[in-house]
Amino acid sequence: MMLGSPAIPYLQPWARPLLQRLLSEFWTSGSSAWRRGVCRRLSTDIPQPGIGPQPVEVLGHCYPRDDFTNVTPKILAKVGRNLHNQPYHPLWLIKERIKAHFYSNYYGPGGNPLFSVHDNLSPVVTVEQNFDSLLIPPDHSSRKRGDNYYVNRKTMLRAHTSAHQAELVRSGLDAFLLAGDVYRRDEIDASHYPVFHQMEGVRLFSNHQLFSKVHNGEDLSLFERGGRRTPQKQETHSLEAVKLVEFDLKQTLTRLVAYLFGADVEVRWVDCYFPFTHPSFELEVRFQGDWMEVLGCGVMEQELLNSVGAQNKLGWAFGLGLERLAMVLYSIPDIRLFWSEDERFLKQFRVQDIHQDICFQALSKYPPLHNDISFWLPDTKHSQDGPESFTENDFYELVRSIGGDLVEKVTLIDEFTHPKTGRRSHCYRVIYRHMERTLTQEEVRLVHQQIEQTAEAELGVRGRY
Repeated sequence: MMLGSPAIPYLQPWARPLLQRLLSEFWTSGSSAWRRGVCRRLSTDIPQPGIGPQPVEVLGHCYPRDDFTNVTPKILAKVGRNLHNQPYHPLWLIKERIKAHFYSNYYGPGGNPLFSVHDNLSPVVTVEQNFDSLLIPPDHSSRKRGDNYYVNRKTMLRAHTSAHQAELVRSGLDAFLLAGDVYRRDEIDASHYPVFHQMEGVRLFSNHQLFSKVHNGEDLSLFERGGRRTPQKQETHSLEAVKLVEFDLKQTLTRLVAYLFGADVEVRWVDCYFPFTHPSFELEVRFQGDWMEVLGCGVMEQELLNSVGAQNKLGWAFGLGLERLAMVLYSIPDIRLFWSEDERFLKQFRVQDIHQDICFQALSKYPPLHNDISFWLPDTKHSQDGPESFTENDFYELVRSIGGDLVEKVTLIDEFTHPKTGRRSHCYRVIYRHMERTLTQEEVRLVHQQIEQTAEAELGVRGRY
C-alpha cells in the first residue's frame, strides 16, 4: 500500500546495440529455459514490432517485448531471490517478527490467527493490477516509465505489494498480511536500491463486526446516502464508521511499532495523500532524536472495495518497507548489504530467537574509488522527443546496468548552462566500492569507460572528458 508518457525515449537496453552487446552474455548463458529453446519458439510466434526478437523471460515465463520494455538483465537476475523468505536473513527476521505479532494478538472466531499471510506471490503483474486496481489515475506520476520496470506495455515488475490487494479481497479474504519484493528505478545511494521489500496489511469490517460492541450499534450503519467527501471521510461512509475504523487502524499500528521499537517509543500521525485510501496517514516514530516515517496507511477507498465484491464492508490498509526497518533496528548502514552472500554478514543474523536484539558489526570497510563523468545533455531544441529526452533515472539505470553493486553512490555535483548556446551539461560523481574486497583503479577505469561510451551511444549525450 505504499506508494509515463510513451513518447519519452527512456533507456531501452534491449533495442540499443552497444548495451545489447555488453549484456549479451546473460542471454547466451544465463538462462536454462533459453537454452531449451522455450523463448526462441515464442519469439517466432509473436511479432516483435521494431524490437529485437528475444522476448523477456521472467521466472520461466516468456513475455513479448515492445517499445515500453525497459527491464534489464541485472534486475531480472534479482527476481526469484526472495530475500524475505530466506531463513535468518535480516529481512526475513523483520517479516517474521511482524507476522508473530499479528498471530499472537489477533484471533478469529475459532481461535485461529485472524490474519492470513501471503509472501510468495509472483512480482510480475499487469499494469492494471499495479495501477488501475488501486484507482491510480492514468496521468499519475507514479506510472512513469522512467520510474518503473516494464516488461511491456501491459506487464511490469510490481512497484508495490498493493498490486495484489484487489485479487486477495476478491478471493474472500477479510484480513491478511502480504510481503514481497518490489521494483522501482531510483537514485543510487546507501538507502536506495532498485529492488526492495514491502509488507502490508488489510482488514475489512462488516456492519456487525464494526458496531457489535457499540451501545445501540444495531442502529448504526457503515454507509450513508447523499453524503459528501470531506477531509475526514469519503462520501459514502458514515462518520461513525470511519472514526471506528480509523481508531482500530491507529491502535493496531501503534501496538506494532511499540512491539518493534519498544514500549516507550514516541509516535505521531501525519495526514497525507494516497490514491487508494482516504483519509490517509503516515506514522512517524522518534528515533535517536529525529522523527522517522515508518509506514503509510488509511481507510481504503470504497470504490476499490466495490470493484472486487466487498461493497458491504469498510476497511483499512497499511504498508511498510522491510529494508527501512531492518536498517534502523539492526544498524545496517548500506542497503546493498542485504544482497550480500558474505558469511561475515549473514552469520550475524542466525539467532535462536527472532526477537533477539541484533546490532550489526560492520565488515572491514574497503576504500572507495570515485570517478567523475561530465557530458552535454541532448539538444532539446532539435530533438523530436521534447525537453525530457534525458532523465536522470535513465542515467542511473545505465550505471546500474554496467556497474551493478560495485557502484555505491551517484551524485549530480555540477550543472552548467552555456551562456551563448544555452546548452546544458551535467557532471556526476560515481563512487565505486566493493562490499567484500578492495577494488583496483584499473577495474574501475574499465567499468567507467563502458559507462562513458554507453551514455553517449544510448542517451544521446556528448562527453566532456
